[in-house]
Amino acid sequence: MATAYKTPGVYIEEVSTLPASVAQVETAIPAFIGYTEKAPASMQAIEVNSIREYEELFGGPQQESYNVTITDISEGGPREIALKPSTDGDDHSKFKMYYGLKLFFQNGGGKCYVISVGDYSSPITKSDFEDGLGVLEKEDEPTLILFPDATSLTKAADGEEAGEGTGEQGAEGEAVEGEVSDLSVSDHDSYYEIVTGALTQAADLGDRFVLVDVIGENTDNLRNTTGKEDLMYGAAYYPNVRTNTTFEYDENEVTITHVVGTGSGDLPASLPELGESNSVLYNDIKAKLESFKVVLPPSPLVAGVYARIDGERGVWKAPANASLSGILGPTIRISTAEQGSLNIDPESGKSINAIRTFAGKGTLVWGARTLAGNDNEWRYISVRRFYNMVEESLKKSTSWTVFESNDANTWIMVKGMIQNYLLSLWKQGALAGGTPDQAFFVKIGLGETMTSIDVLEGRMNIEIGLATVRPAEFIILKFSHKLQE
Repeated sequence: MATAYKTPGVYIEEVSTLPASVAQVETAIPAFIGYTEKAPASMQAIEVNSIREYEELFGGPQQESYNVTITDISEGGPREIALKPSTDGDDHSKFKMYYGLKLFFQNGGGKCYVISVGDYSSPITKSDFEDGLGVLEKEDEPTLILFPDATSLTKAADGEEAGEGTGEQGAEGEAVEGEVSDLSVSDHDSYYEIVTGALTQAADLGDRFVLVDVIGENTDNLRNTTGKEDLMYGAAYYPNVRTNTTFEYDENEVTITHVVGTGSGDLPASLPELGESNSVLYNDIKAKLESFKVVLPPSPLVAGVYARIDGERGVWKAPANASLSGILGPTIRISTAEQGSLNIDPESGKSINAIRTFAGKGTLVWGARTLAGNDNEWRYISVRRFYNMVEESLKKSTSWTVFESNDANTWIMVKGMIQNYLLSLWKQGALAGGTPDQAFFVKIGLGETMTSIDVLEGRMNIEIGLATVRPAEFIILKFSHKLQE
């Protein structure tokens, strides 16, 4: 409404000539869905910015308990110390999200969201993760989805879901890390069904991306179980990683059995009591307990890499050829030939990114493909996530135009706003092309993107084209002999 001037005088009016600007959304805010020591009364997504803040809100890891057998081989001779985890039967705890968060922050992660689906007294069930995914659907800020605890889903041998399984027994009764017994098996199908639901959510909302862990050594399970839809909204990583983090345990839950010949000995039955009477033996046992290292699915560490690279380079930089901190190495060494079948699969088209160790370089994320590895448009993680960022940023920044006049004045402002934003991205190296015209275009207007019917029906159509940069995945050096002249 124009100002009505009634009193003679001089009036000053400031006329805005600059278009509205686009506020870029954050790109690497993961949502961790899993089990915590302390679970809120109602399932909700809670923002966390450090491991200390996580501990205040959700507590720490599940404390391990151990059975220690000390055998005197001969009277006055050497002693043999055997340790066996006693939590969850014969294996370490299946609740790994705390350790995953710890490594996420260590690898460059910042703000994230945690959705606790239960505490450590809960069985690990598929329905809990589906409920957590439903809570996440209502949240706007998270851009990455991962389920560190869901890889611990197991089912009984008869097919019934068992929640948590026991470790496979070795010849001496020792638990074998990462394997399961005849009583339960890893529930690959349930985990990948959860992943499929997450991919569907990511595609429907268009603002998030799924990090997928490969269970066990059989990569065909992932390719056979996950569907063929929405694959560009997720990326898979393999294998698990062995960290340098020790399982936390309660000394009072370390029980000691002392054997002398065929009878029982006279050593104390608990570790704290042993520490008071025999410090040498106490320290030997502590050293052996420190040897139990946490094995994690790679997704929490990879989420940290995403956050680090997004902050240092931008979401358009492929999150690969990047080192992982806090780990001893992958649980399985993958050769160059073996990675070929992971990276490119002509049958399913589903690519799996490798975690590999290289001499002199350490352990690196050595792959940059989405699950849609055969898709020329959405093959690369950086391309999909870049489009997610641009689409979400423009969606939020153009919301002011709703119910504005659908005419040339509004169109000019919208076009200028988008062009300025894309120009800034081009200057940062996010778009290919020697000039802005080669890098992007923005079209809007009657006869160009809209008809008179569109205007009458309240539709404002905007067409945007982007020349996205793509990673140099294969570096080919060609050599030939040059004859002497």
